[in-house]
Amino acid sequence: MARLPYVDPERAPDHVREVLERMPPLNVFRMMANAETAFRPWMRWGGVLLNDLALDPVLRELAILRVARLTPHAEYEWVQHVPIARSVGATQEEIDAIERDDVDAGCFTDVQGAILRFTTEVVQDVRASDETFVAVSQTLSPREIFELLMVIGQYMMLARVMATTEMELDEPADPRQARRRPSPSDGGPRPGGRG
Repeated sequence: MARLPYVDPERAPDHVREVLERMPPLNVFRMMANAETAFRPWMRWGGVLLNDLALDPVLRELAILRVARLTPHAEYEWVQHVPIARSVGATQEEIDAIERDDVDAGCFTDVQGAILRFTTEVVQDVRASDETFVAVSQTLSPREIFELLMVIGQYMMLARVMATTEMELDEPADPRQARRRPSPSDGGPRPGGRG
């Protein structure tokens, strides 16, 4: 049983209920909805990270899976993101290598290997080493590197929320739902505008 309550959409304030009713009924959303004023902006932020980055989606998902494997009690993150990783083109061989903590496996391209080392160092050491930073910067633009840091930070935070609140595992959501663009009523961008 989770240490904090899941928000019941029927009892939630209107602005929270409206968002919850549009999303898959996952524990992560119902838990994060406890932060009533931050919930809608957080959902929009998550949508940006899953939909609007220059960073390649496969690299994004490999980094998220690496964060999940490096963080004790982050099984929820792993379970939800394996299908998403597959849906954007990560191979089962790559997923299996991350699961067994083999980031130097031959199945990874040089770029993927550099991303995984970068993610490992940011999670474990706070700062990527000069060598790893140079390896990543030879392939990724400054924008993509910064987006990668944002992804790592978001999923480190989520892993800690999941672990501390002892959220129960859900069945994985349909990856197409996970990549859904937030609507303006979710706090997402408005047509013709910047949000």
